[in-house]
Amino acid sequence: MSLMRSIRPLTLAPALAVCSALLAQPARPPLPAPMAIPKPAPATDAPYSPQPILPGGVVVPLYAPNSPMLKAERIHEAEQYNMSRAVPARISNIVNIHNPSIEAHLVERGINTGAAVILVAGGGHNTLNVGSEGADFVPFFYNYGVNTFILRNRLRRDGYVPQVDGVNDALQAIRVVRAYAKEWNLDPAKIGMMGFSAGAELTAAAAVLYPEFERKNADPADPFSGVSARPDFAGIIYPGPSPFAPKRTPPPIPRDVPPAFIACGASGDKVHAIWAMEYFSAMLNLGVPNIEMHLYGNGRHPGDPLPDGSRMSGGLTDRQNIPFGSWQARFIDWFRDLGFLHKAGVQTKAAEDVAAFAAASK
Repeated sequence: MSLMRSIRPLTLAPALAVCSALLAQPARPPLPAPMAIPKPAPATDAPYSPQPILPGGVVVPLYAPNSPMLKAERIHEAEQYNMSRAVPARISNIVNIHNPSIEAHLVERGINTGAAVILVAGGGHNTLNVGSEGADFVPFFYNYGVNTFILRNRLRRDGYVPQVDGVNDALQAIRVVRAYAKEWNLDPAKIGMMGFSAGAELTAAAAVLYPEFERKNADPADPFSGVSARPDFAGIIYPGPSPFAPKRTPPPIPRDVPPAFIACGASGDKVHAIWAMEYFSAMLNLGVPNIEMHLYGNGRHPGDPLPDGSRMSGGLTDRQNIPFGSWQARFIDWFRDLGFLHKAGVQTKAAEDVAAFAAASK
C-alpha cells in the first residue's frame, strides 16, 4: 500500500457538526452583576463614618470627633476603596483615612478562646492593604477561636507621620479593644497585634512604646485613660524598620515587653530580613522570653516581581508552594505553646514568663 493511500483524508464534518449544534442553541442569559459590593460612606459635614469591609463587622472609631489626635479639617473626608479587578466585592486597599477605626469580627461562644488579634496591614504607608493582610485572616483565626480586629490607620500619603500618627493609632486600638473586652467576650490579658510590612513597623513600635503612650494620654477626660495600651503579643511579619533600626534612637525596652513572633524571607527579602533581625537581636540581647523568628531561604517581599512576570503575593497565600507560604502554621504553634488558645480566663504561659522576667530584671 502506498504512503498516500495509507493516510486517511481529513474531514471537517465533526467540527462543522459541533459548530452547527452550538449555533442552534438559544443564547444564554447574561451573568448577573455582582451583589453586596462594599462602599465607603459619603462625605458629609459630620465626621466620616467608617463602614465595615466584611459582613457583620462592627466598626468603632478610635478617637472622639474632637480629639486633638485628629485633623479637624479633614475628619469629614470619605475613605477611598480600591477594589480588586478580578474578584468582585473584594477591597484590595483603602486610602484617605482620616477617622481611624477598628472593625470587630467575633467568634462563636463555644469556640471562643477570648484571644484577640488586631490586624495591621501593610502598603508602604501609601495604601492600607486590608484585603490580603486583614480580611483574609478573619476566617483563618476564627477556626482557632481567635477574635479579629482590622485596624484602619492613617497613612503617609494622606499627610500623616507613620512613626507618630500610625503608632498612636495602633496603640489606641489596643486600648479600645481592651476597654470593650467584657462586651465582646474577650480576655483582656490576651489582646495583641499582628502587622505586615509597614503594619509590622507600627506593631514593633507599639510593642515597646506603650509606656510613653500611656503617660501622654492619661487625661481623666479621656474615656480610655487608664486602660493599658500594652499588647500581650506581637506578630511581626516581613517588617519595615523598627525603633531599633540604624539612625533611630532606640527606646528603652519595657521589662514587661510582650513576646514576639517574627517571620520574613531572608536573602530574597534582604532589607526586611535585616529589620527583622534588628528587632530580634534587641530582644535576644536583653534575654526577653518567647521571642521566635523564622527567616525563609526562599521568600520575597509581597509585590516583588517573579521570573514569570507575576508578583509575589503576601498574607496567607501559598506563595507558589514554598515553605514561606506556611508561616501562619508556625505562628499558631507558637501561639498555642504560649497558652493563647486555652480557655478565656486561664493565665497564659506568656504572662507567667513576662512576670518572671520583669521580676528578675528589677
